[in-house]
Amino acid sequence: MAEDLKVDLELDLKGLLCPLPMVRVSQNITKVPVGGIIRAVATDLGSLADIPSWARTTGNEVVKTERVDKEIIFYVKRLK
Repeated sequence: MAEDLKVDLELDLKGLLCPLPMVRVSQNITKVPVGGIIRAVATDLGSLADIPSWARTTGNEVVKTERVDKEIIFYVKRLK
């Protein structure tokens, strides 16, 4: 599925600790068009809860989450 997603913005959030990965996604969501996707790569396990929770409360969507070694890759779609 990730191969089918057109990514509009990539964020390298590796090494940032909670809540900074979520904060950076939040700060950058308006840089993509509605329907656009941010690919965010984090290493903090707290982001597994923070980013999906932020997406739900802001009306956006995490369309896919992947784990590759110590990296957590989020595909966040801007819905409004």
